[in-house]
Amino acid sequence: MQNQNCPARYRQPSLTVRWAGHFCFWLGFCVLAIVGISAPVIAQDLPAQTQKAMSLLRPESGYRLELFAPVNSARSIAVAPELKGIFVGTRGPNLYFVRDADGNGKGEEVNLIADDFKMANGIAYKPGTLFVADQHRVVSYDLSNFDGKALGRPRILFTNLPDKRHHGWRYVALSPDQSRLFIAVGAPCNICKVSGLEGTIISMPISGGAPKIYASGIRNSVGLTFHPDTGDLWFTDNGGDNLGDDVPREELNHATAEGLFYGYPWYAGNDTRSPQFANETPPAEVTFPAFTFNAHNAALGLTFDDGDALVALHGSWNRTIPDGYKVVRVEFRNGEPVATNPFLDGFLRSNGEVVGRPVDVKHYIDGSILVSDDHASAVWRLVPTGG
Repeated sequence: MQNQNCPARYRQPSLTVRWAGHFCFWLGFCVLAIVGISAPVIAQDLPAQTQKAMSLLRPESGYRLELFAPVNSARSIAVAPELKGIFVGTRGPNLYFVRDADGNGKGEEVNLIADDFKMANGIAYKPGTLFVADQHRVVSYDLSNFDGKALGRPRILFTNLPDKRHHGWRYVALSPDQSRLFIAVGAPCNICKVSGLEGTIISMPISGGAPKIYASGIRNSVGLTFHPDTGDLWFTDNGGDNLGDDVPREELNHATAEGLFYGYPWYAGNDTRSPQFANETPPAEVTFPAFTFNAHNAALGLTFDDGDALVALHGSWNRTIPDGYKVVRVEFRNGEPVATNPFLDGFLRSNGEVVGRPVDVKHYIDGSILVSDDHASAVWRLVPTGG
């Protein structure tokens, strides 16, 4: 979906107009760079869906909600402190860079820096380099001369990811020492037996090369991170569909070691057996989730915060009564998740109307929390108030 606030010639980075800028200013400018004219965009000029969501969302006590930037179909976030901004991926061809040059927590420029991916969902950043796990391959970009407006030529790191659109949107995290990429590779189906790299989390050197399977038996993880104290991998996983409103429960998993098996497809999610494989014995001992969420909540991106985990629940698409649609704080006690409380709520109204769908959660440069929203086309910012 294109941003209807910008003239059409500024929405796509074609060769004829890439030099013109392609950026919308959060504080109110659709830049007409060719003729040097700018026009203010005030609150009511934001997309109606973004305006509506901003008026209805409710943050946890002790935080205030702000709009960091409007970004079409915003999904994965990679924070780049040295570049004074963030990269934002989508579940389509577009990849954005949002610049916050003055560091005030509001993106002044939203630049479409590439539009030639199959699915630009999987992104990660380390100083000097952007990594993108596309549907079919993994690439990196040298950012030493990055101007915030366009990426250079990619370096190919790996070309043999399963090239299938079903669950083909990847998620990427860097290892704590930033030497390896961890990439979630979903199963290309609802419930089926998989092969090769399908249904796994793989690990590969940041310089490229053949990956190894770090964890298997995973249906579709769209969120992974490492615990800041233990260094252990934690990841979400979405359970199978069409088994009922209340099963299987969605997962938050803890990888205490490499090589663990998490049950799919013999288990559709949590402890729910897949009907078509109910009489078969799984090929390895199953590691069950450390914590679960309601069925079909679609747990996606996560980050650790003050000893707890913040998890985006994208929300159900096929449940009789919609559920999820919030960011929750998963409370940890003695290193284990025990309960949830709303962190950012209000995406789902009491009448069933959906005003937003959270996708990813990241700490910003100043310690505030960023939440992407692919329904309201926004990146929200939650700022501690000290209260």
